[in-house]
Amino acid sequence: MTAAIKFRDLTLGYDRHPAVHHLTGEVESGALLAVCGPNGAGKSTLLKGIIGALSPLGGAVRLEGCKARDIAYLPQAAEIDRSFPINVFDMVAVGAWRTSGLFGAITGKARARTFDAIEAVGLAGFEDRHIGTLSGGQMQRVLFARVLLQDAPIILLDEPFNAIDQRTVGDLVDLIGRWHGEKRTVVAVLHDLDLVRKHFPQTLLMAREQVAWGDTAHVLSAENLLSARNMAEAFDREAHECERAA
Repeated sequence: MTAAIKFRDLTLGYDRHPAVHHLTGEVESGALLAVCGPNGAGKSTLLKGIIGALSPLGGAVRLEGCKARDIAYLPQAAEIDRSFPINVFDMVAVGAWRTSGLFGAITGKARARTFDAIEAVGLAGFEDRHIGTLSGGQMQRVLFARVLLQDAPIILLDEPFNAIDQRTVGDLVDLIGRWHGEKRTVVAVLHDLDLVRKHFPQTLLMAREQVAWGDTAHVLSAENLLSARNMAEAFDREAHECERAA
């Protein structure tokens, strides 16, 4: 199996303090990978490093066979400005930028694909609704529709199931399964370990450094979870980027 994403001694951080520390490994093409760990473990930071929003403090992250523009990224809901004056159709249509251009008009085939994506996530009839009027679950469906429209080979999801109802979780998990069946590479930051065990065959457990990476049942052992918690609690937030955690 070829690799889609490669990490080589990767260190990422803010103000030269590490949030991800000396990570080495490969995400296989077509993988369905959960990224788990305690709060502050560097999970969201890792996704930002993959899309190029953060430059490495050390080491490197490499994409094999594609570029950063070929990645569909779903940020945490808290990062979305719900007061922005945009309706559901236009929010989803942003996902067509790879084919229409960043400022291109959405016409013809792209419009039809946008309607199809909205229908696929169960929001047909919501096209003219302002995003500020949506529930948390409806907003997540909008963001998934935008990812669906991007039709990208690599999909990154940052806490996609926070504060949404179980029906929506089930529908969106099914969509993730569809992407996996299409051999897309899916990497999702998740905190619900029961959901991870049920739906994600591979897991990366982090506490700024890699704790374990591989088969989910092995990675999410009681011993590894305790180790991750202890590592997160012991980590020096003011450490130099080249120093490793004790």
